Amino acid sequence: MSPQHPEGEGGLRADAVVNQKDNDANRKKEATDAEGSPQIDIGVLVAHSPGGDVAALRSFAEQMGQDAADELMTVTDAAWQVHRAEPDPLADRTSRRPSEFLDEAAHHMVKRPYDLVVVVTDVALTSRGEKAVEGLASPLSRVVVISTRRLLRPPGQRPAQSLSAESVRWNAATLLVHLLGHVFGARHGDGVMKPFSFDPSRQSIPPFHADIEKHLRRRTTSIPEEEASRGAIRSLAFHGLSLLRNPMTVLSTLLHSRAPLIPLSLPRLSTAAVTPTLILVFSAEAWDVGLNLSNAIAALFATASIVVASMHLLFVQQLSFPRERSQVITEHMALVNVTVFFILVLAMFGLFILVGSIMLLIELVVFPPNLMTNWPSLEDPSVGIVDLVRVGGFISTLGVLSGALAGGIENRMALRHLALFLDRP
Repeated sequence: MSPQHPEGEGGLRADAVVNQKDNDANRKKEATDAEGSPQIDIGVLVAHSPGGDVAALRSFAEQMGQDAADELMTVTDAAWQVHRAEPDPLADRTSRRPSEFLDEAAHHMVKRPYDLVVVVTDVALTSRGEKAVEGLASPLSRVVVISTRRLLRPPGQRPAQSLSAESVRWNAATLLVHLLGHVFGARHGDGVMKPFSFDPSRQSIPPFHADIEKHLRRRTTSIPEEEASRGAIRSLAFHGLSLLRNPMTVLSTLLHSRAPLIPLSLPRLSTAAVTPTLILVFSAEAWDVGLNLSNAIAALFATASIVVASMHLLFVQQLSFPRERSQVITEHMALVNVTVFFILVLAMFGLFILVGSIMLLIELVVFPPNLMTNWPSLEDPSVGIVDLVRVGGFISTLGVLSGALAGGIENRMALRHLALFLDRP
């Protein structure tokens, strides 16, 4: 996606963008109060490859959004509005993770009162397993990314179809409604929530199950947001209040993210953490400190280091939303930031366990057992399993700090992808 700047579109300054958003939000509230039902605004953003047919892609995206809105309007008590955003050119035709569109989607959410953003692109989209997929959803950030690549040429079907084909239209609308169902917390089931597959004979959108309809009606009443926060201190308090109001939303995302396993997908971070510990584990100074620490101090040092490493990665890698200096943040974006921070904490804890396991294995298997009995700095030559765990934990803590400071995250998009997006349509 193209980089964004503190100024809005058309040369608007940041404060002008804030005022525009406030005005739009006020108009939205007035309309909602007058009609007696919530209004949900969907921003449709086209991200096209160089040389792509922008007009056709834009027309397709708008039709898909309108078809989905019409369907959702019949099963919820909300009024659904589809808004067209300016097309965003991509630098090349290479495949992308959905997380690569998050910054641009968040930018449009900040500028306008969009409750959800649908990104439609003509490049291939890949899942966690690096498999090409038709689309993926991020329930927490309320972003859906759909690729036309597999819709135009489904697996096993040739030749490629056009964007104007009826089967492409209804399969795309079905996919969007399916993914929006995930955004609202619906799981795979019957009807439109059945795991998506391209059906060349499809001429309409399958219905929702009755239980899912009730769930959607309940959820749509809480989707439109009017709250915003300005200023660093007020923003911090706003993040805390958002967490207190929505603890289960954050918890469910943390459980889905498998955050402790994330270091396995970030080799540079893991390498920077493990490498120095392989030296420290055979260092007399590291053993002296580790053996003379109390269990409480060792645990406190490890906890503080994990939190500090997480904060360092959050700010240095610019993982928070929004990245622009608009000084406006909605509640669900605050939840994204809180969740990303906790995911980083769990990832650093996972890295701590990974390094600690390696250290303990070396202590038990590789380290000469008789060496400790002749260690000159020990008053008591006996070293038990608790002592070995404490030494390993101390060295692992240093490894976590080293990994965060020296290794960092080589691909912040990968972290966002693993943390925020579902792994299949």
